[in-house]
Amino acid sequence: MKKPNIILIMTDQLRGDCMGFAGHPDVKTPYLDTLASRGVSFDHAYSACPSCIAARAALHTGMSQEHHRRVGYEDNIPWDYPNTLAGELSRAGYYTQCVGKMHVHPLRNYLGFHNVELHDGYLHAARVGNVPYRESQYVADDYFYWLKQELGADADVTDTGLECNSWVARPWIYEEKYHPTNWVTDRCLDFLRRKDPRQPFFLMASYLRPHPPFDAPACYFDLYKDKELAPPALGDWEDTAYFQENGRVFDSKCGPSDPELIRQAQIGYYACVTHLDHQIGRLIQALVEQGEYENSLFVFTSDHGEELCDHHFFRKSRPYQGSCRIPMIISADEKVLPGIRRNRICHSVVELRDVMPTLLDFSGAAIPESVDGQSMLPMVLDTTERIRPYLHGEHSYGEFSNHWIVTEKDKYIWHSMSGEEQYFVLCEDPHELHDRIDDDSCQERIAMLRTVLAEELTGRPEGFTEGGVLTPGQPYPTYMQQPKEEF
Repeated sequence: MKKPNIILIMTDQLRGDCMGFAGHPDVKTPYLDTLASRGVSFDHAYSACPSCIAARAALHTGMSQEHHRRVGYEDNIPWDYPNTLAGELSRAGYYTQCVGKMHVHPLRNYLGFHNVELHDGYLHAARVGNVPYRESQYVADDYFYWLKQELGADADVTDTGLECNSWVARPWIYEEKYHPTNWVTDRCLDFLRRKDPRQPFFLMASYLRPHPPFDAPACYFDLYKDKELAPPALGDWEDTAYFQENGRVFDSKCGPSDPELIRQAQIGYYACVTHLDHQIGRLIQALVEQGEYENSLFVFTSDHGEELCDHHFFRKSRPYQGSCRIPMIISADEKVLPGIRRNRICHSVVELRDVMPTLLDFSGAAIPESVDGQSMLPMVLDTTERIRPYLHGEHSYGEFSNHWIVTEKDKYIWHSMSGEEQYFVLCEDPHELHDRIDDDSCQERIAMLRTVLAEELTGRPEGFTEGGVLTPGQPYPTYMQQPKEEF
């Protein structure tokens, strides 16, 4: 009898709270709600380095950032890892296929997949004029290559006038079938058509949206344009100086200062989420028709979140919930995963590094010693199980560089350039409205978490600690030149 299939549905920049089953007051996601209802969702899932490249390194290698060494965003660093998720599943007898975003270097690095149909979205580093021919997105990216075949040599995703990190929003200008979200589903369905029915498969459906540009088809904008939307979260601690200076810049890290443009960004983001959800619905229906839906394990997640104007911030890389908290669903039929707890929520802190050992555990494959993550399967069977008491997160981000310790109930943040600290009691304040770093009743807990962070950073090459004390202002490159254990 054939092993069950594994389907990893990956999104880009989807917040952990932006789905119907997660309790969002505005966004509708019926197909993701269905997957959650068939399994377990994790409401304390995080991306330890919340930007595209570092997050995907954790996903594909199962390593912590100290070991995969990507602690910020930097293109064109080769991906040379001996053990990868797809490589190990290939060795375990699965046919492995990725459709959509990889964001690795070189662009056509397969990371152990048997086949990749690539669309990385607009990558600045792969579009500039001095990029070698084979690394140009016009050649190496399958979606862009196809779009020009279909619509002409001048066709591009930039034809809407939107930029790939911008809060500006407007509907897609071409037929919906040409949208990159539809293209990923189309190519997944073609894979299902031509797969070997005798061999189990690992399919990674890696969607670009809701990462900007916010360009869903017009019908999805229509779902939200007349709704009264919940406003972004604003607390009692924000500094508005950067916001006031940059709030008119189309790709600012703070979002727009114009309230109407904030609303348009929300509408565009939510439209992209529901469009994505419906395309996942197409994939689910095709699996049902082929008799594979009930013979597949599903994992749904994202590389990081989107601040979406919370606290006057936009994009990601910061330590706040909108940026670093992600969705995580494990869903399957009882015959695929006997004992699975349906429609349950697990509160354990989990991270992208846990996806690889989870899927290898499910497949019966050995988990390499290089893997730092842990299998989530025990928590799918018993949602009271836990795999870690806390998570250390970080991101090299210039003046906004940060480190944080998050638990099921609270979060301590250290801004490594300025030395500024913050503390949020998440179990009481999930939107981080009240910074309690100066609250006398919290000082013992803050001191404990500060010590935990100092222990995590001891021995790091950047020199973040001295004598067990956090040391601000240290140079913080985006890539660690040597693993933690060498120091």
